[in-house]
Amino acid sequence: MTPYVAVIGASRPTAEDLVDAEAIGRGLAERGAIVVTGGRGGVMAAASRGAAEAGGVVVGLLPGLDRGEANEWVTVALTTGLGDLRNGLVARAADAVVAVGGAYGTLSEIALALQAATPVFGLHSWEIDGVRRVASPREAILAAFEAATAGTGHSGA
Repeated sequence: MTPYVAVIGASRPTAEDLVDAEAIGRGLAERGAIVVTGGRGGVMAAASRGAAEAGGVVVGLLPGLDRGEANEWVTVALTTGLGDLRNGLVARAADAVVAVGGAYGTLSEIALALQAATPVFGLHSWEIDGVRRVASPREAILAAFEAATAGTGHSGA
């Protein structure tokens, strides 16, 4: 089955995080993964842009009820009306998660993914138990794709 990989991170990221998120989105799409994001700005938009420019599919799970809130690179915009609670949907929709930077919203997505036994990889992100630290976008892409296709996530269940 096609792997789904969530790319999560700050809505107000560093310039480095934007470059890294775009590279991760691109690399995942080039390998055939569907990229899942929160559908809006910052890291979400950068990952979406990278995936879309590589011809990939991007699913954006939006906090509100307006599909127009999605960034321009989202292929499938799903409204939730849940506000920040949609973070649980982002975490549960993925077979693996890559966190790029991030603040408390990212931390909540990480926690929800870990609780669901979904592999989480962190690049310049929260260093907590269960998050596997990666040193580069390439390492994040390879590790997340491998985990998502190894049967440890939802696609292999």
